Amino acid sequence: MYMTTKTTIRTAERHILPLLCILCLIFPGHSIVRAQDFTITDAMQWKAYDDFNEALLDKSRNIYKSDTDQKAADHRGNGARDNDRSGCAAAVWCQAIYYDMVINAYNRAKKEGNEELMTKYSELHKKIHRGEKAHYVNFNFNDANTNNGWFVYDDIMWWTCALARAYEAFGSAEYLIYAERSFCRVWYGSAVVGDDGSYADPARFSGKDGGGMFWEWQPIAKANPHQAGDFRSACINFPTVIAACLLHQLVPEGRAVPTAARPTSQTKEWYLEKAIEIYDWASKTLVPSAGRVADGIHGGGPEYSDHLYNQATYIGASCLLYKLTGDEQYKNNAISGTRYVFTRMVNAKRILKYEGGYEQGIYAAIFAQYLPMVVYDLGQTNYLTYVQANMQTAWDNRDPVRGIQMGNFTVATARTDVVESYGASGMPALMLMFPAHETADAIQSLNDSQGGHGGGFQPAFLNIHSALDLAGRSFTPPFRRGLYIIDGRKVVVK
Repeated sequence: MYMTTKTTIRTAERHILPLLCILCLIFPGHSIVRAQDFTITDAMQWKAYDDFNEALLDKSRNIYKSDTDQKAADHRGNGARDNDRSGCAAAVWCQAIYYDMVINAYNRAKKEGNEELMTKYSELHKKIHRGEKAHYVNFNFNDANTNNGWFVYDDIMWWTCALARAYEAFGSAEYLIYAERSFCRVWYGSAVVGDDGSYADPARFSGKDGGGMFWEWQPIAKANPHQAGDFRSACINFPTVIAACLLHQLVPEGRAVPTAARPTSQTKEWYLEKAIEIYDWASKTLVPSAGRVADGIHGGGPEYSDHLYNQATYIGASCLLYKLTGDEQYKNNAISGTRYVFTRMVNAKRILKYEGGYEQGIYAAIFAQYLPMVVYDLGQTNYLTYVQANMQTAWDNRDPVRGIQMGNFTVATARTDVVESYGASGMPALMLMFPAHETADAIQSLNDSQGGHGGGFQPAFLNIHSALDLAGRSFTPPFRRGLYIIDGRKVVVK
């Protein structure tokens, strides 16, 4: 369990530096971060997720409804916004994001050593997995019926990512089998549907028409081959990279190279090779200016329309490739993508702007999935301030009766409001990934105690990885009084 402790240190430098050395040996790779003034607790965060499920999970089918006006999640439909209250389920690709959330709940409970919550969310995951599988044609990714089948490439790839994470968390071989089948169905196409696959193979499409992934096939029931200029979108390309990275980490070594025209699995090496290839095309083509992700390309130049989920998957793909290769370009891209969000896609108080189109409310939950890699793994702890502000604002504007928030964090949700599952997912998704106990109120950062540089995270001062890093450094006493956080543990300097 994550234990939060306080150690009182007097102002003498001889007390402070040895403690920092000890803590850095115990917690290598973690930086010292400033806690923010926000009132949310762990208990509130768990309640936010449970309230989301209470309001929007169809407990008989164990899939999610499109909105709170639906009595059940029975069939595809846009729901109350189209005056349809006939039992509309949330969109198939968004179901994958909700599936991610229960995995995240389990993973957090496991990290915190909370066996009661581990059991609770493990059981909930089993129910949701069975419900989703039963509703979506037993995960038969060759069934293209438009009610509860699979008819867009990115819909399938979101599920590839979710199922791969399920395998990583719970270890059931079934999850990995479906993850690989879905990936290969997208990549190679389906003999049943007749499409030639999402991969815009440069061997088939020359010049600028080759590379990356196509977004869809048409007609849905019996597809024609793709043509040059067909849409290649960010929302299929970067999720493909993420899925390939996850599968590379999960599949065993030593597999034989498959010889079938449309294999249902691939080798460990192949997944990483394709992740790098697709990322290379997508980053050069869709992110030509630092940090801003274009929505896609039809054959001309990139077509811009800022969407948070595109930024999120670009960030996630960059972080995963940095983890796998150590190449600094991926780290830099992840940071620039995050910087773009928090400078151009927020209001003056750094609250995420809400996108209110069909299904777009889900975007904050997708951002929540990948932002922690930037904050914790890449050490960009300055963004915790903004995350906390978003969580606090959403919480303050929730419907206190149902415990849900409509997605525009700055707008109060009334008891009588119809709330879509898409927007309602944002607050609990962030809360699952950013535990309240990892920060503290009114903390004075080490960066500030050294005079500060401005602009947030400063590696030279904050990213202390080991006791060896302290050797030869010049720390000028006295340290300012204040509360410091090292990997969630509190150190009070008096």
